[in-house]
Amino acid sequence: MGGGGGAVGRLDMAAAGSGSEEAAAGGDGGSPVPAAPGRAQVFATVVDTFLEKLVAAGSYQRFANCYRCFYKLQPEMTRSIYDQFISQLQASIKEEIQEVKDEGNLEVLFNSLDKIVEEAKNQEEPAWRPSGIPEEDVRSAMVPYLLKHRSYLRKVLKEKEEENRKVAESVLTGRNRIAELQQLIQARKHAWQAISKEQQELIMTFKEPQ
Repeated sequence: MGGGGGAVGRLDMAAAGSGSEEAAAGGDGGSPVPAAPGRAQVFATVVDTFLEKLVAAGSYQRFANCYRCFYKLQPEMTRSIYDQFISQLQASIKEEIQEVKDEGNLEVLFNSLDKIVEEAKNQEEPAWRPSGIPEEDVRSAMVPYLLKHRSYLRKVLKEKEEENRKVAESVLTGRNRIAELQQLIQARKHAWQAISKEQQELIMTFKEPQ
């Protein structure tokens, strides 16, 4: 697979070079610059290049030399066996690579990486890089989060305090209402007792003397 890695380097260099040339041409008022190939497409190109080099390395001539006696007796059969072998080998490699892509979800990861790179082109601020001092890196990463979390907690605390204040006011209002009702009940009780006493006195007045 070393040849595949070299192919990746060559493809990246070629893509970068062609991109620069096309950008320059576009700046001169030429045709629009075509979009650079995505990483999924580059990966597929690398696989195809690897398979081509594999077939070239295992040429029919080398295959015939390995089976020289059989080749002399059955050259056409040897050719047919070679073609089937190469076809099945390519199909098997492509199938295994596809399984790796499916298991690793490489297609989605490639697209996500392309999207991240494309979005990063429009960022004016430089991307964060570690300073090499772990304490400062942790502080720079944690302090904004902690400050944000503190603001959130303060907001929640303020909301809870406001909620508790409203509950306390409601409780106090309820207590005052209960006290007023108790006073009203007491006043009506006294009034009823007074009326009852007056009625009894009035009844005693109208009774005949014994």
